[in-house]
Amino acid sequence: MKVAWKQHLTGYAFIGPFVIGFLCFTLIPVIASLYLSFTDYDLFTTPSWVGMEHYKEMFTSDSKYATSLKVTLIYVFGGVPLRLAFALMVAMLLNRASKAIGLYRTLYYLPSIIGGSVAVSIMWRNLFGDEGVVNLFLDTLGIGAVRWFAEPLAALWMLIFLSVWQFGSSMLIFLAGLKNIPSSLYEAAGVDGANGFQKFFKITIPMLTPVILFNTIMQTISAFMTFVPAYIISKGEGGPLDGTLLYSLYLFRQAFVYFDMGYASAMAWVMLIIVGIITAILFRSSRMWVHYESKGGN
Repeated sequence: MKVAWKQHLTGYAFIGPFVIGFLCFTLIPVIASLYLSFTDYDLFTTPSWVGMEHYKEMFTSDSKYATSLKVTLIYVFGGVPLRLAFALMVAMLLNRASKAIGLYRTLYYLPSIIGGSVAVSIMWRNLFGDEGVVNLFLDTLGIGAVRWFAEPLAALWMLIFLSVWQFGSSMLIFLAGLKNIPSSLYEAAGVDGANGFQKFFKITIPMLTPVILFNTIMQTISAFMTFVPAYIISKGEGGPLDGTLLYSLYLFRQAFVYFDMGYASAMAWVMLIIVGIITAILFRSSRMWVHYESKGGN
């Protein structure tokens, strides 16, 4: 009995910190935010119950909310495919025998570590300035400078380019998937006379579809939560003309600029529902295009 009691006590000691952290920093805040989404709360006074008023306001009278949702959807559906395509391209380049391959993988992964930092966002803002390196390069090509901070769509694409630059995590996952594709498949295709494009679309892509699904879901969730680059590049305003007013930035402004914590909580729950719906659609559609070797394919 004493031995069993000590084993249980040891188990509780290991799991205890996780349970306490989950309750204090995840479960309780989630429940609190759900309650606050139905209240009028400014961080300084007692919350007052308003029911569904915040949710009604979002979809009926708040034009900035609609703008932030539109900007975020463009950012997600424009940036995620580009990031995944670029990550796959680099992964295929690195999936070759080389003495310096480890160094190359580290260098290409670095942007994902520092890409969302304040320093990189400031650097990105300077690169795309009126006299920045990007405009100087465009002038050299004869295209002409772009006013990245004056045109809403140009400013948004500047953020998308920054997200594409942070491709390291997806690249490593793609690289792991490429390593698991049997080389015998490529050898057999070569014997049958298949060229590089045919091998890519008939072997590489189908065998990578589970990895593509995973990367798509993870990068989509990450894109919806993007905050720091939009905040730093637009100086917390979401300009020009709300062109970089991402959902998370507008949520932050509602909570800590306008002190409307109830409205911000409602926005957070709507974002959770939107991400959940998109994730469910991706999982549902995966039956038609994801190939699982253990199931014999789809």
